[in-house]
Amino acid sequence: MMKKAFFAKVGQMELKNVDKPTIQAPDDVILRIVRTCVCGSDLWNFRGINPLKGGEENSGHEAIAIVDQVGDDITTVKPGDFVIAPFTHGCGHCAACRAGFDGSCQDHSDNFSNGVQAEYYRFQHGQWALVKIPGQPGDYSEGMLKSLLTLADVMATGYHAARVANVQPGDSVVVMGDGAVGLCGIIAAKMMGAKQIISTSRHADRQALAEEFGATDNVAVRGDDAGKAILDLTHGQGADAVLECVGTEQSTDTAMKVGRPGAIVGRVGLPHTPKQDMTTPFYKNTIVAGGPASVTTYDKATLLKAVLDGEINPGKVFTKSFTLDQIDEAYKDMDQRKVIKSYVKVSD
Repeated sequence: MMKKAFFAKVGQMELKNVDKPTIQAPDDVILRIVRTCVCGSDLWNFRGINPLKGGEENSGHEAIAIVDQVGDDITTVKPGDFVIAPFTHGCGHCAACRAGFDGSCQDHSDNFSNGVQAEYYRFQHGQWALVKIPGQPGDYSEGMLKSLLTLADVMATGYHAARVANVQPGDSVVVMGDGAVGLCGIIAAKMMGAKQIISTSRHADRQALAEEFGATDNVAVRGDDAGKAILDLTHGQGADAVLECVGTEQSTDTAMKVGRPGAIVGRVGLPHTPKQDMTTPFYKNTIVAGGPASVTTYDKATLLKAVLDGEINPGKVFTKSFTLDQIDEAYKDMDQRKVIKSYVKVSD
């Protein structure tokens, strides 16, 4: 038996004792979770935006872990390996994965993690998707473990927004959203050489972290006022690239308006708007790109080394630690903006 978090009702999570997962397919990997966390998207169920009945598995999907068991087809990891468990499960060989879009892997339909806020997890399609970390958890400081955990989702997602927005050295970049993904988008924009990075925070702690990560300006207003302020900061021209890291109607609308003609909007905030006016972007030649992040691709190519080398420190988005037994508190504190992102210690 093991402990696992479940959605109890709107505003409440609970732990249940359930059977430990077992190998069900040859490319399964059973993971012993070391650290997990709460994502902004996990709060959609918690807040009742996505209706659940109660007693259902929640969407927790970020972890670093130790390999416990492997299926017969797994040759890339073995029991005892320390790994990043991305929220995506790319195959590495389909057209999407080869093009660097493993978040949209074409090899299987079950491409996303769910229910990782637990002591153990069955990671499907683990042959290519898992990312090995040198050594063992005990070899790293807690701060480094936090940064490694961001590579399961938020750092790679922020990087994806900057990549698909084609951020270039010297660019002006606007980042919509001051959550963990938006903050990691600022890191990514700086990595890619942006000269001006405009954050959009209304919270002192988040704005301070945005500045630490590389933001040069901040716009706290919303709607038309935000559009005017951003245009003023970009000398009336608009930004070269916009990273939309929220997904709301207002955030998306502003993102479409604040880029210069020909700018790219990199969207990684899951859309909650059924319809979007595309007339304004049409006349501005706005390019819209984005979707689920290419986590494994970025971790293997760039991000794991950047973290291990100390080039970036995205783990600072975790501003409070919890145990798995405190999962309800971890959700509540994040929902109430007492923390930027909740960090959950599961095992050593």
